[in-house]
Amino acid sequence: MALEMKVPSPGESITEVEIAQWLVEDGDYVEKDQAIAEIDSDKATLELPAEASGVITRKAEEGDAVAVGEVVCLIDTEAEKPGGSDDDSDKKKESEDKDSDKPEAKTEKPSKPSTQSQEQDKKTYATGTPSPSAKKIMDEKGVDAKDVKGSGRDGRITKNDAVKAKPSMGSPGKGNRGTERKKLSMLRRKVAERLVSAKNETAMLTTFNEVDMSPIFELRKKYKEDFKEKHGVSLGFMSFFTLAVVRALDMYPDVNSMIDGDYQIKYDNKDISIAVSGPKGLMVPVIRNAENLSFRGVEDEVKRLALRARDGKITVDEMTGGTFTISNGGVFGSMLSTPIINPPQSAILGMHNIVERPIAKDGAIAIAPIMYVALSYDHRIIDGKESVGFLVAIKEALESPEELLMDNDVKKALEL
Repeated sequence: MALEMKVPSPGESITEVEIAQWLVEDGDYVEKDQAIAEIDSDKATLELPAEASGVITRKAEEGDAVAVGEVVCLIDTEAEKPGGSDDDSDKKKESEDKDSDKPEAKTEKPSKPSTQSQEQDKKTYATGTPSPSAKKIMDEKGVDAKDVKGSGRDGRITKNDAVKAKPSMGSPGKGNRGTERKKLSMLRRKVAERLVSAKNETAMLTTFNEVDMSPIFELRKKYKEDFKEKHGVSLGFMSFFTLAVVRALDMYPDVNSMIDGDYQIKYDNKDISIAVSGPKGLMVPVIRNAENLSFRGVEDEVKRLALRARDGKITVDEMTGGTFTISNGGVFGSMLSTPIINPPQSAILGMHNIVERPIAKDGAIAIAPIMYVALSYDHRIIDGKESVGFLVAIKEALESPEELLMDNDVKKALEL
């Protein structure tokens, strides 16, 4: 009996997927629930498990776009699992042992002069080797010795041969000049489409500021070991930034809104999208209702989502419905950037690397760990006053975390 394997629906509104990679070959025997392929939707990469055990016959090739519900392969459920019995293996081994006891018959073949050997005898170390003067000319002209036929004794390349040698126009160097043509995955194509759409369909501007991270460095230095020992997760920068964003969104609700035609939709909930790099490219899982989370809650959720994205287990639902995005280019060493809005959202905060820089502090020059931050926003619904005020509110919260994020009770905020 041939079982038809059809493409399941990865999520609402998704009508088509792409076969990203077959994990088994045509004709292989597969077990039930074994992952047989990876499929790309426009939001995530998912594994396709076998619905039964049997021999597989593939109907779709890698790179094919397949509609949801379409047959991608057949599984012959009546086929037997390949592999001989132990008795057969023992008999085969006994037969090999008997054959090995027989004396080998030695026959001597009359040696014949090889035509190839005779041709090689005509060549010497000088064949294809340029003289010193010829080598200099060839190096200047960018000509390879293998492209020149020597006219000297035993095929040696002479100065005259080098002078006559003509390199082709735009003669390439000696490095590898290979190319590779690879079709973009459906996920990558969708990301590209959305980014171009965001650039073309929004009035996007970016405002910048800098943050003195000294207070957060001091808090982490003092409490990170206790925090990790009690909660099993590190006290990172993302929890400070996420809670600073929640506070700023309360102060500037226009930043936590979207455009829908002629209407502006404002959200009471703060669903914060976190841009992370996954094996298939950029993914943006969402921390739901971040306004209800503590430092521990944010760090737990960031770790959980990052691991799922890294392992390719993130679902479409986990990447849908964010109201604001945080992108941390600093983990890759970025000093400053202008992040692109994640549509249909109206703003995105860009974090960058932390570098010790000289700043003016209390009328004197001091060295402090400084991070540049950027806010890209849709000017159609967010004015300059709101955008600049929002970023200043972020700066204030990060430079005074005990007062503005922890209500002057650090141990209670960190649940220590």
